Amino acid sequence: MNASPSPPAGQTTTWKDAPTQIVDVAGTTLAYRRLGAATGVPLVMLNHWGAVLDNFDPRIVDGLAATRPVIAVNYRGVGASGGQAPLTVAEMARDVIALIRALGLRQVDLLGFSLGGFVAQDIVLEAPELIRKVILTGTGPAGGAGIKNVGRVSWPLIIKAMLTFQDPKVYLFFTSTANGRRAAKAFLARLTERETNRDKKVTTTAFLRQLKAIEAWGKQAPQDLGTIDKPVLVANGDHDIMVPSRNSIDLARRLPNAELVLYEDAGHGGIFQYQEAFARKALAFLDA
Repeated sequence: MNASPSPPAGQTTTWKDAPTQIVDVAGTTLAYRRLGAATGVPLVMLNHWGAVLDNFDPRIVDGLAATRPVIAVNYRGVGASGGQAPLTVAEMARDVIALIRALGLRQVDLLGFSLGGFVAQDIVLEAPELIRKVILTGTGPAGGAGIKNVGRVSWPLIIKAMLTFQDPKVYLFFTSTANGRRAAKAFLARLTERETNRDKKVTTTAFLRQLKAIEAWGKQAPQDLGTIDKPVLVANGDHDIMVPSRNSIDLARRLPNAELVLYEDAGHGGIFQYQEAFARKALAFLDA
């Protein structure tokens, strides 16, 4: 397994300029971007349904990369990654485990948002020796309340976005309050800051296959989260309509070493609405 060259040792760049790299894993190629400090425990970031590399929040990535290596990953079949998008969270987790090992990393921290939080849970259950700490945001446990209904909740709002010429994330990630609308506008503007070497857009096929994986996760039997002894930070908005906020409360209750943060007047994308506060909290958690 061979990865494309990493930035020179000691080099720190920004998310806006981080090169997209490719690594051969599990019979295909996965795309990722690496930036930040040359030393320290790397933080592997896993994104949401339908997301490519350019959907990571630049302010959060740069904030975390100020003091540690950060590696943001595309799933199989998404963006510049090769292969076909998996139909299960478990397959996505196996791909990321293979990527971590292909990059020669002995131990990493994980940050998973939404679908990425499902994947992160499976990774730490499957390969706990690779993981030091975990951050789960906008997410929930297998079989969690309302997760199997993500498609049913999302499609009307996706159609509404099309009819009103808005990005669906305005309605899916943020509240309809003035605070939520301002946060949505600012977040979407940040996602356009990278002007060159942008990732390929997600295909309709990959989008639909990921939705099947999410719905399967929602119908899956609960996992024994009590076996996860890693420190975990759980964060969400207090009005998440995609992965209902009570799932974050459930995660924090079932994980033996967890801390919960709920952001007020915030939805699924609470960490994007409170990006500065979240980055500070995440850094404090990882550095503790």
